[in-house]
Amino acid sequence: MSGETDLIKLYSARILELASDIPHHGRLEAPQATVKRRAPLCGSTVTIDLSLSDDRISDYAAEVRACALGQAAASVVGANIIGCDLAQVRTARDALREMLKSDGPTPPAPFAGLEVLRPARDYKNRHASILLTLEAVTEALEEIAAQTSCA
Repeated sequence: MSGETDLIKLYSARILELASDIPHHGRLEAPQATVKRRAPLCGSTVTIDLSLSDDRISDYAAEVRACALGQAAASVVGANIIGCDLAQVRTARDALREMLKSDGPTPPAPFAGLEVLRPARDYKNRHASILLTLEAVTEALEEIAAQTSCA
């Protein structure tokens, strides 16, 4: 019974609200980069498209097929990603990983809303889904950086 109660607490009203309203959901017509990531344990997937202007994200869309926790993370990211650069996204990804893995600090602004996912730290099998969106965005930004440094 305790495990069931813990899961009910994990899927808070705020997490379910975020999961039901993911900003920039869909695909872009002509992105500079597209990355699809999959969490092997649960099968959650995220496909992100993005474009940059002056090394900052100017256009973004995500197609999210994940559990409510992965959707909530995608919602927070989608609401705050426009205008971010690679360093900010890497910092947020690393902080989220540490928050989940070792109860580290909340990711810095503009991603402080990811704090809502702190209760998931005890559910290691959910971490990959929660991290998917920031990992995919990081990969896409690194791809664009590599393309522009070779040009």
